[in-house]
Amino acid sequence: MSTRCKNCDTPLEDAFCPRCGQKDIDLQRPIFELLREVLEETFEVDGRAARTLRALLLRPGVLTVEYLQGHRRRYTPPVRLYLIVSVSFFLLATWLASRGLLLDKGQEVLADAPQQARFLGDELPKLMFVLLPVFALLLKLGYRQRLYFDHLIFSLHLHSAAYVAMAVMLPLEEASGQHWLPLLTQLLAGIYLLAYFVIALRRVYGSGWLGASLKTLVLLIGYMVILSIVIEATSSFLIISD
Repeated sequence: MSTRCKNCDTPLEDAFCPRCGQKDIDLQRPIFELLREVLEETFEVDGRAARTLRALLLRPGVLTVEYLQGHRRRYTPPVRLYLIVSVSFFLLATWLASRGLLLDKGQEVLADAPQQARFLGDELPKLMFVLLPVFALLLKLGYRQRLYFDHLIFSLHLHSAAYVAMAVMLPLEEASGQHWLPLLTQLLAGIYLLAYFVIALRRVYGSGWLGASLKTLVLLIGYMVILSIVIEATSSFLIISD
């Protein structure tokens, strides 16, 4: 470690500059050692990423509660978690679409698959990111006593969990129409996601089971209507522009 910060020339006593916050990195090292450090910082291969995924998938709402209570060091930040999970999901969805595995009956691979893959890879990720604050606003209408920021964090965690569940469901889309096991797997993933929403609401907002269940139903219906309108409008615009 060098004795002065390369960015602002402040004397260093630790790995981070006390003035500008830049990390002191020695680039005069073997390339594989540098790559390992970059991977660790990007994907947090230090146990934090695995701990975050376990909490996200197995303990609905815990990540949101921990973050809002200030216990943030142990887990991946909500925005970074959302970006990693959503990018991975949309890459999978785009790959499946490009091979015609997500087409409806009557659609043709050569004619419709490229357009579907482009939408899933380019347009839908942007739309979903823009709709995160909209979902948080719906939560605000249901839980007015809580800060809007709380709803944004809940929205990030819930969408991250939803992408993981849908990543299980999507590859089985074609096979589910032919065999019962893929269909059952999709059904269980859907039930998991619905139960996840109810449990997360109850844990984060302190709702009873009945209240959380009713609000889950209302929130899902409202969000699905908004999502359908936005996707339909965007699809129509893209068709016209082409």
